[in-house]
Amino acid sequence: QVKLAESGGGLVQAGGSLRLSCAASERTFRTSAMAWFRQAPGKERAFVAAFSGRAGARTYYADSVKGRFFLSRDSANNTMYLQMDSLKPEDTAIYVCAAMAGGCSGYGCYDRRAYPNWGQGTPVTVSS
Repeated sequence: QVKLAESGGGLVQAGGSLRLSCAASERTFRTSAMAWFRQAPGKERAFVAAFSGRAGARTYYADSVKGRFFLSRDSANNTMYLQMDSLKPEDTAIYVCAAMAGGCSGYGCYDRRAYPNWGQGTPVTVSS
């Protein structure tokens, strides 16, 4: 069973920053696409960002976070990070890490239905 453990959420004022972490097993980290989704109250779970997890790995971002959110990976600790800068109240949500064995490409990386493995989520609240 794939286990994903998120951390780093919290309360921050608008314009502030947070860094979220998603820890995985070594196998998952090496062989899977890994992504962040978010779910705000009363809304569907929405794509935020993803690593394709393939050779020549690419990153993908939702339009709403481009230029503000940035993915990075720490291979020594099998951890993916989401650096969130210039946060806005509309970024308030539960942020959930997801993984897809074998990697993804193009629009496949954006589709939440393609990810079979999910963490528990970490809450982010941005106050105005």
